[in-house]
Amino acid sequence: LVAVEEKDITNLKLYRFVDDWYATPYKYGGKTKTGVDCSGFTSSLLRDVYGISLAGSANSMYEACESVREKNLQQGDLVFFKINSDKVSHVGVYLQNRRFVHASSSRGVVISCLDEAYYTKYFFKGGRPKSVASSSK
Repeated sequence: LVAVEEKDITNLKLYRFVDDWYATPYKYGGKTKTGVDCSGFTSSLLRDVYGISLAGSANSMYEACESVREKNLQQGDLVFFKINSDKVSHVGVYLQNRRFVHASSSRGVVISCLDEAYYTKYFFKGGRPKSVASSSK
């Protein structure tokens, strides 16, 4: 199953970053290639690929974003999940074709699909960092 055709890759910096971090093991509170959690990975990706500073927990990242409808997600937007929690507990970065990259607690840095039953169940909202959302209007 090929999620993204090579001809569709327009942001080489993004895909090189994902390739470089792919399979990095999960570590709660981690921010390095020896171990990273979802918010640490997302924060590093936003900083290194887009020059956006957004740190903290998945929930605090959500609070720093403008809401984006699932059907309007664009590459680089964030996807937020409420997993067994009443607040946002997981974050990833949207790629394209309903795929997103994130640090999974069971598999490390991977690409998943919003259509997988698990993510469909816990998907909460998409988000765009307010600094980006306001500058693209």
